[in-house]
Amino acid sequence: MNADDLRFRNDLEQAEALREEPEVKRVTEWLEKQEAEGTAGLRRRLLATSVRLSRKMAPDVYKLSDECVERLQMDTPLELYVFNSAQFNAMCFKPEEGRVFVMFSSSLLEGFSRQELQFVMGHEFGHHIYNHHEIPIGYLVKGRQRPDPKLALRLFGWSRNAEISADRAGAYCANDMHSVASALFKLSSGLTGDLVKFDLDEFLLQVSDMENIDAEAERDRPQGDWFSTHPFSPLRVKALQLFFKSNLMGTSGTSVADMDVGVQRLMSLMEPSYLDARSDAAIAMRNLLFAGGLVVADASNGISETEIDVFERFFDKGDVSDKLNVNRIREELPQRIERAVEQATQSQRMQVMRDICVIAMAEGTVTAAERNMLNSIADGLGISRTFICQTVEQDCELD
Repeated sequence: MNADDLRFRNDLEQAEALREEPEVKRVTEWLEKQEAEGTAGLRRRLLATSVRLSRKMAPDVYKLSDECVERLQMDTPLELYVFNSAQFNAMCFKPEEGRVFVMFSSSLLEGFSRQELQFVMGHEFGHHIYNHHEIPIGYLVKGRQRPDPKLALRLFGWSRNAEISADRAGAYCANDMHSVASALFKLSSGLTGDLVKFDLDEFLLQVSDMENIDAEAERDRPQGDWFSTHPFSPLRVKALQLFFKSNLMGTSGTSVADMDVGVQRLMSLMEPSYLDARSDAAIAMRNLLFAGGLVVADASNGISETEIDVFERFFDKGDVSDKLNVNRIREELPQRIERAVEQATQSQRMQVMRDICVIAMAEGTVTAAERNMLNSIADGLGISRTFICQTVEQDCELD
């Protein structure tokens, strides 16, 4: 399998868009100029402040590294380093002089099992493979000229999605869900002893509790979440659970598209919901959900009370009334689809499409007319009809 197949689509799409931002280009060009003048000196600093691991010193570490390199099909020379720290940490640096440098804290090398360490290694290699260092987020958000809030939110959102891609690379190397989850538990808790026993199911309950709190709270999600560069560890474990159940890790697993929608929902716990946010993408998504949901619901014998009830879970009570002109909304639907394509990523469009399907399934079944309308919206959004099929039915033959 090619490592590019593992990458989270949101990471890829957001990275491509961010690289075109003038401020990102400005900082990137400045850094490239510094590197060209030879002022970086990363390798010199690493050699002076940490210990370079040779194959003779650390044969087992390199054996794990070689396995990751082979699985991820990396072709850039590596140098591995260890530094003295009681905190579990690892980092990968932007290549310099044709080498990739990866550092591990001493406590991590001593406190992690082989497969746990292999997950961490693969994760760091993933940052290199996916060129995450091409977007200098540290310089952008901490430099003298801070980015505007909108760009900052996009940078932090992308960083969290980039971590999902790197996690998948690490999980692909380790190839063991329990070890992957255990590694994230150790990174999050700092625990390695026998006093506290790791339990995957109990750890994942934290995600359910977060979802319940957000559902019950009559306020916006904490804005501090939006400015975090890493997803919360339980969310990462849940996202990796979806990854291990996908067809990337087995022929009978769920589709990549379906997995990515599930991961997007998890990531939304740390982002402004598109039902509440004010970005152009969120507005386009809401407008599409409003029109698409109503038109699909109206496709068979008008809009039922059950469909209205489900629809109003996404919006407000009373949004569906006798004064609503469904015919006009139907005429505007192509423009709303076009606007969503312009403003929203494919994963975001898939999220809206799934929500429209929820409205279509309000009465338990989807009629042929409703299905045709769903297919029409999916075609306009550039989403495979197979995704609609998977969403509304458990077992379904392809068109």
